[in-house]
Amino acid sequence: MTSSASDLGLIFLEWFKDQVKERGFFYALSQVFSVAWDFLRESMPDRRRQRYGDVDYDWDHRVDTTAATVSWRERFLGLLHSPYQPTDATIFHEMMSKLEIDFSEFVFIDIGSGKGRVLLMAADYPFRRVVGIELLPELHRIAQENISKYKSESQKCFTIESVCEDACNCEFLAEPLVLYLFNPLPESGLVTFLQIVERSVRENPRPVVLLYHNPVLERVVASCEWLRRLGGTHQYSVFSTRTK
Repeated sequence: MTSSASDLGLIFLEWFKDQVKERGFFYALSQVFSVAWDFLRESMPDRRRQRYGDVDYDWDHRVDTTAATVSWRERFLGLLHSPYQPTDATIFHEMMSKLEIDFSEFVFIDIGSGKGRVLLMAADYPFRRVVGIELLPELHRIAQENISKYKSESQKCFTIESVCEDACNCEFLAEPLVLYLFNPLPESGLVTFLQIVERSVRENPRPVVLLYHNPVLERVVASCEWLRRLGGTHQYSVFSTRTK
């Protein structure tokens, strides 16, 4: 067995154990069949064509951010965590238009940044820094390549980086933050992540804005007493830290 296959097996085993721990063996078994079915369905030729998605963005900026070129291994791992899907540029800029902040005071962080499309789009705004946190090394590598190649006349932030790390283990500097989440975490992971952010805010009070795209677990975020919902649509929600 190759080291890559061995690593994949260990990751799958840890995921299965987490499913059993959270909801029991039979639920975990049903999730195995669900993941297998989704993987087979997404591997069909017609699905690959659909994964090209917004290829115009990549063409315009000479980068690689579509889902079509994601390897089978990363697609499988994505099904265990969160399937890779690039953010639509129109929706992203609509979300950004809702922010009534001085961008120059904030650091933008994309949780589950994948190939880095959101990082490139966020660079159109004058943030202090733009940072991506990505769990999968292959997607992180591609994001680094995209950042190095990216050129745009609309770019206003030139400090962009991708970090290969588990968002549930990260620590935040005491800076105002805009956190972007395209539903990157399962419920248990989202709870852990929000606890990390809450602890950071309590230790170093400052404004934090959370943009939650595809908010299927919005109830989890809404249950946080330290956050308040500012608005949104069925496609996204905007939260911020409460002010006294």
